[in-house]
Amino acid sequence: MKYPVICMILMFLTTYLIRVIPIGFVRKKMENEWIQDFLFYIPYCVLAAMTFPYVFYSTSPTGTEPHISLSAVLATIVALLLAWRNRGLLRVAIVAVLVAILVELSLTYIPFLS
Repeated sequence: MKYPVICMILMFLTTYLIRVIPIGFVRKKMENEWIQDFLFYIPYCVLAAMTFPYVFYSTSPTGTEPHISLSAVLATIVALLLAWRNRGLLRVAIVAVLVAILVELSLTYIPFLS
């Protein structure tokens, strides 16, 4: 029981310190526009880097090995086009899922496509 508690405390301190230390060092307002823009776009880049590779895992039979399928590629292309056209997140997600489902269904019923 002692080991899991120590692990949780260490994880808490690690994540807490990463968020608190910059606040302690940066007291004044940042005036450099380049740094402001850079810090503004960091969350989007990190989110994309963490989620994009796993888009292709979603259509694998077991969900563990990389399995690039036609449905994943087409759904990703549709999602990127809709996002580029400034559609809402919910609309992009729903349409991408529907495209993936429709392509998977068409591949099961039309044998020469698979």
